[in-house]
Amino acid sequence: MNKRMIAPILFGIVGITILVLLGNWQVRRLAWKQDMLANIEARLTAPAIDLPDILDPARDRFLSVKVTGQMVGAEIHVLSSDPSTGAGYRIITAFVTDSGRRILIDRGIVPEAKKDADRVPENGVIYGNLLWANDTDKYTPEANLTRNIWFSRAEGPLAEALNTEPIFLVQSSTTLSNGPIPIPVGLNTPNNHLEYAVTWYGFAIVWLGMTLYLLWRIKRRTI
Repeated sequence: MNKRMIAPILFGIVGITILVLLGNWQVRRLAWKQDMLANIEARLTAPAIDLPDILDPARDRFLSVKVTGQMVGAEIHVLSSDPSTGAGYRIITAFVTDSGRRILIDRGIVPEAKKDADRVPENGVIYGNLLWANDTDKYTPEANLTRNIWFSRAEGPLAEALNTEPIFLVQSSTTLSNGPIPIPVGLNTPNNHLEYAVTWYGFAIVWLGMTLYLLWRIKRRTI
C-alpha cells in the first residue's frame, strides 16, 4: 500500500463511521417517536372517562375525559388561528362540575369579529382531552387585561384569573350551532427522523465515494 493512502483511508473510515452512527441514532429516534405518537393517539381516541381526582401532567396529558356541570363567569380570549377560521380567539371559560370542582374549558375558536359577542354557555356533559399547553417562553407577550387579549394557554395564569384548578380541558365537540368552533387536540408533533436517517446514510455513501475517488487519484499518480 502506498503510504500516501494511509491518511485518506483513516479519514474515510472515521468519517463514514460517524455518519453511519448518526444514521443509526436517527433510526432509534424514529422508533421512539413512533411509539410516543402511538401512545398519544391512543389517549386521544380512547373512550372518555370521568375526570380523575388526582392528575399527573406527564401521565394524563391528552387523556380523554368527560365532565358534567356548567360554565360560569367571564371568558378569557387567547389570540390564535386555525385554517378553518383564520385569525381569531380561543374562548376559555371556567366550568363547575357537579362535584364542585372548577376547571378550565377551551371551548374553541371564534373569528376576530366575534370576540366580544354574547355566547350561550354550554352546560351539561363536556367531552374533550386534558392539555398542559407549555406554550409560553421569554418571547410571549404579557396579557392585555384591558382588552382581554391573552397570548398563551398556560394553565397557571388562566386558572388564577378565573379562580379554577390548573386543569385544562380542550372541548372536542359542541351541541351549539352558534358557539365557538371546537379545535380538538391533535397530533402536531413532527416526525422527520426517517428523512434525517436517510440524509446521514446518504452522506456516508458520498463520503465513501469521495474517499475511493481520492485513493484512485493517488494510485494513478504513483503508477
